[in-house]
Amino acid sequence: MDYGFMIILAAMVPFLIRQWQQYLKFIHMLQLEGYKNIQYIKWINKNTSTVFLFNLFYSAVVVVLGYIVGIFGNIYIIYTFIAAWFAFNLLLVFRYKPEKVKKQLVFTARVKRLLFTVWVLLIAFLALFFMLLTQANYVINVNMVYFIIIASIFNLLAPFIVLAANTVNFPVEWAVKVYYFKSAQDKIKAMSGLKVVGITGSYGKTSTKFILGTILSQKYNVLVTPESYNTPMGITKVIREQLDEGHEIFVTEMGARHIGDIKTLCDLVSPEVGIITSIGPQHLETFKTIENIKNTKYELIECLPGSGFAVFNGNNEYCLKLAENTDIDKTIFGTGNHDFDVKAENIKFGANGQEFDLVYADNRIRCRTDLLGLHNISNILAAVCAAIHFELSPEQIREGIDKIQPIPHRLQLMKGNNGITIIDDAFNSNPVGSKMALDVLKEFEGGNKIIITPGMVELGQEEYEYNRQFGQYIAQACDYAILVGENRSRPMLEGLKLSDYPQDRIFVVSSLDEAAQKLSTIAAPGDVVLFENDLPDNYNE
Repeated sequence: MDYGFMIILAAMVPFLIRQWQQYLKFIHMLQLEGYKNIQYIKWINKNTSTVFLFNLFYSAVVVVLGYIVGIFGNIYIIYTFIAAWFAFNLLLVFRYKPEKVKKQLVFTARVKRLLFTVWVLLIAFLALFFMLLTQANYVINVNMVYFIIIASIFNLLAPFIVLAANTVNFPVEWAVKVYYFKSAQDKIKAMSGLKVVGITGSYGKTSTKFILGTILSQKYNVLVTPESYNTPMGITKVIREQLDEGHEIFVTEMGARHIGDIKTLCDLVSPEVGIITSIGPQHLETFKTIENIKNTKYELIECLPGSGFAVFNGNNEYCLKLAENTDIDKTIFGTGNHDFDVKAENIKFGANGQEFDLVYADNRIRCRTDLLGLHNISNILAAVCAAIHFELSPEQIREGIDKIQPIPHRLQLMKGNNGITIIDDAFNSNPVGSKMALDVLKEFEGGNKIIITPGMVELGQEEYEYNRQFGQYIAQACDYAILVGENRSRPMLEGLKLSDYPQDRIFVVSSLDEAAQKLSTIAAPGDVVLFENDLPDNYNE
């Protein structure tokens, strides 16, 4: 092999390792954005400084120095330039520290295919420019300098190479998706004795799913989709890998960000029972209007068979209105002084749980749960409606409610260090849920009440106003407010100031780690700390 070729190949090694580090970061963001190019481009637009600034400086320096080296054309200066480029890239590789992330990149088969395409594109482009510049003459000369300049510019193009690879792979990924979707669909259809429950809603669907699974398990063999699996491919994976002939009921959560998403999930699982837990302003960035959210959630009821069963939240005005639209068998649940089919009365709140009378038909059952908050009573009632439909006895329902475990990151009560109580409500905050979390916090007696939050996201044009109101609610419930992210904190700060909240009790920090450090300086035994919403890595400032 030619001597000059060997030198340039060796000089490329740290550069290529650095590309690998960058590609993993951008593929991670693409994964968090659901592999959707438009969402990924929006993420790039929102993070232009962190995505481009250093690489722009890096490329500019290489271009300027390379141009100067090209003018002189001295072979020793060219060698020095190549050596310096090698050393600088090597330094960057060793100094690279992966960012501390909340959710790691998952090396799925799709990610591996994406990495393969990324490298094919990168190597193909670099090989093309190399051949054009050298014309198969591998002598070290000024053309090698120009090649290094071009290679360095690829630093800037790294996020777009990932974007291009995702686009190139789209037909393959679509075919893979259709194949697995169809096989899962066929599996469900072949299980004639299986009953499927679909649960959707702007909030409460994950909690209701786990609650229903616990209650139904008193009588049936139940499979519940894990964690927040609520997308076509997530549910497809559960059906293919976990559902078997022994299961009698399959409870699946149905998430949506666009019109038609629920219809797609119904085509997959063919539900016989549909539960709408709530409708409210969530994912407005994609839905645009509450009307679109309402219609999308109702797709679940429209997909039920004539013999199906629908459950609606009577305390939610949108759900109550939707209940009037269907002629299939239905039940309305709720709290308060209303004539609901299933309701909770005599509710007693406590810092460690709640008690209430479950009332339906001729039954009145005193129930107890470890779950916090009135909204969890609502989630329990939604699950009870389905349990009644599946003919569980009152005693089985009561025992099931008693066995419900706190759902991780949803008002989960935890013991912290040094006698501090922690309420972990870090998952997926929304205007209604965040206010309810503050209501729960107010129920605690004793020490100071502290909130750590970056506010709420994906609320479209109303996001600023909802976060400003959130700031006002914080002022009513908390003794200290630790706000994460300078930009994200502005509307909450405005809300706190409108409420004349003491300035010396507000702290704005840049990260969750910094928030934890600040907390350690103000928290004392007996204090209660609410972690409200923990934004995913693609939302960090």
